[in-house]
Amino acid sequence: MGPSMISPLSPTHFDLDPSILWIMHCGEGPVPLASARAIAGFLKKELHPWEMDFQEDFLGLPAKVRAEAARLIGADAGDISLTMNTSTGLEIVAQGFPWKAGDEVLLPLGEFPSNAWPWKSLEARSVGFREVPLWDGHHAGAEALESTAPAASDDPEGRILAAVTERTRLVAVSWVRFQDGLKLDLARLGVGCATRGVPLVVDGIQGAGTHIPDLRHIAAFASGGHKGLLTPQGIGFLWTSPSFRQVLVPSGTWLSVEDGSNFRRPSTDLQRGWLKDGRRLEPGGYPGLACAGFLESLRLLNAAGVGAISAHVRALQLNLLDGLDVLPAWKDEALRLRGLLYADRLGAILSLHHQGKGGDFLMDLLQAGIRQGIHASVREGYLRIALHGFHKEADVGRILEWLAAGQAR
Repeated sequence: MGPSMISPLSPTHFDLDPSILWIMHCGEGPVPLASARAIAGFLKKELHPWEMDFQEDFLGLPAKVRAEAARLIGADAGDISLTMNTSTGLEIVAQGFPWKAGDEVLLPLGEFPSNAWPWKSLEARSVGFREVPLWDGHHAGAEALESTAPAASDDPEGRILAAVTERTRLVAVSWVRFQDGLKLDLARLGVGCATRGVPLVVDGIQGAGTHIPDLRHIAAFASGGHKGLLTPQGIGFLWTSPSFRQVLVPSGTWLSVEDGSNFRRPSTDLQRGWLKDGRRLEPGGYPGLACAGFLESLRLLNAAGVGAISAHVRALQLNLLDGLDVLPAWKDEALRLRGLLYADRLGAILSLHHQGKGGDFLMDLLQAGIRQGIHASVREGYLRIALHGFHKEADVGRILEWLAAGQAR
């Protein structure tokens, strides 16, 4: 990457303190200034509700959000349902799917709780919950720090598909894993699951906004907005394929039915059908403030182009790995991560494994970074460095200085 490369998301779109380097949108993304202004503008309308327009503000604004969310992931707006977060989207699927006693849901070992508890809760309905390790030496839970790290030679999709049995009714995965940063091949998994007659449901929050998902063979894709989509917490979306959506029990809210918002028709007239599009699964009235901010964040991402953001992130990651190559403490991790990156196995998170040094080593390193104004994160034996479209080449140099100083710890 040459020095003239320009970030696809100009830092001027954000209120970024030059003394702070935020490399943890994998936990919380910075909200663009335009989104904050839109929220403030909508709040003024809330102060004067007589200035609110039902068609434009209550119905039109969510429709615009669905359209921008669809554009972001290469989908149709009619397949988008607005939700509160990733968990809500997955809960809609988990609770709406037609389970039978003795069925099971299959997941990779070590999923983020948002993609575990919605399925674990089904045990009360006699639905099994089964996890499959994705590579040799893969551990999670209380043994997470004992886990080896994934490598390019591993075959996580093959392990998942091989674990499908006649009891498996659904497979649920994270597109990009929260701790180790591994990105799964949705096309291969989707085809494999479809061949076995099993829908594939995806937690997409750690990839949305920096990468483009392949939706062709999957059933559902859920994401909250507060990470790579750069909007405040409290809003997200669920994409469902039309055929899968019709299998799910509707949410049963007043806006999930035909003519639900038409007050010329008596609201107590219950002789009406469920909507066919994504609104069928929405949880009720729309959060106007959240929609106002989300719309501007999505517009900014779409204007920059997720493809351009993805290419920029990859270039920054390669620069960072080049720098790690000359740091003895991180040389092996640089080699492992470069193999994953070349194999298209990484999203926006570079997760540096503790390599036997333990969790305290990573936490000490994390605190040293915070003292320098560098905010990263540690999860289950990995130091996570998450890069986005607003980061610059100079940020990589600052990260390398921090990690070089921490080698001797």
